[in-house]
Amino acid sequence: MLFLQRNRLIAASSAATVVLEAGWRSGSLNTAGHASALGRPLGAVPGPVTSPTSAGCHRLIREYDAVCVTNAAEMAELVGERMLQLTLDLPADEGGTAGFGGRTSEQIRVFDALSSRSPRTVNDIARRAGLSAAAVQGSLGALDLEGAVRERETGWVRAG
Repeated sequence: MLFLQRNRLIAASSAATVVLEAGWRSGSLNTAGHASALGRPLGAVPGPVTSPTSAGCHRLIREYDAVCVTNAAEMAELVGERMLQLTLDLPADEGGTAGFGGRTSEQIRVFDALSSRSPRTVNDIARRAGLSAAAVQGSLGALDLEGAVRERETGWVRAG
């Protein structure tokens, strides 16, 4: 249990997360999942496709839109100017959703389950966000009105 809490802290305190060789069921994937949910840049250094110790990195690239990283310079690119853009003091608002632009927790979970490149179906988003399809559809509607998401022919993506 402490291991999983530590993974959340690592993901939250890092400007970017890069996973080097990870098996299909690796603790590193848990940290990467938290980083992805927080909108942190995610990178993976995959090995041979035939190696079981590379399966996790290939999965991150395929399912979590991780960037394929091949050297230290590419790792540094993941952070880029992000370090200068991080804000620690989020202003409170009247809706009680400080720092999240007035979004509900369901809208935040739906937004976090989306990719900016790979369209996802309502059912896929529901599975990733742990919500019902109806809740996802409602949140997508609100996020669409806000201009934060858009619908493509094959599913939903983050706008931007």
